[in-house]
Amino acid sequence: MSPSPPPHALVTGASSGIGAAITDRLLTDGWRVTALSRTEPDQGHPALTWRPVDLAAPAGLDQAIAAALPGNAPLDAVVHAAGMQASAPLGELNAAAGERMWRVHVQAATVLLDALLHRIPDGGRIVLLGSRTAAGVPGKSQYAATKAALPALARAWAAELAPRAITVNVVAPGPTDTPMLHDPARAATPPRTPALGRLVRPAEVAALTAFLLGPDGGSVTGQQLVMCGGASLAS
Repeated sequence: MSPSPPPHALVTGASSGIGAAITDRLLTDGWRVTALSRTEPDQGHPALTWRPVDLAAPAGLDQAIAAALPGNAPLDAVVHAAGMQASAPLGELNAAAGERMWRVHVQAATVLLDALLHRIPDGGRIVLLGSRTAAGVPGKSQYAATKAALPALARAWAAELAPRAITVNVVAPGPTDTPMLHDPARAATPPRTPALGRLVRPAEVAALTAFLLGPDGGSVTGQQLVMCGGASLAS
């Protein structure tokens, strides 16, 4: 009897930060990964396939998906990890930055999952990367609004897809030690060290994501799982 093929996941934003950590974890766990990102991931793994795409231009996603997934190759999981952050207080908001964050975080997720749903078999998994900031943080209103939309999408999709046992969840990290944390675009709101005394590690977010995608995560759906290092404990 021939061995079963490895599970297959599509990961956006796979070249940096949390997306790269998730890609590393899945490859280590024996998954085959199709990566969509602006720059090429540096893993160089034989089970990794990369296609360049700008998630801020969702209109081009259909073409990127067709190139990355020829035919009707099934997908066991989709992880939308692409993200960006621009920070500013009310009175100094940048409309273009707000629109770009909406396209990357929300519109890309809707276009992506709408196009890929027919490839996801019963029992498949969907994870959206959110943020603890979705609860509302001073100086991050535009970013928070885009991340707050993701639990609503996940809950609606989870209810729609429950008859097919497809789970949909949001993993919402707090301050995580990634290049985005040091991006000059968010200089107005520097990160604060959480209560546990350190930033969240990307590998920890990847581990929680891997749990949701794995055999023990099949009963979790429609949820936002916050991993914040205790930042939510602050008054």
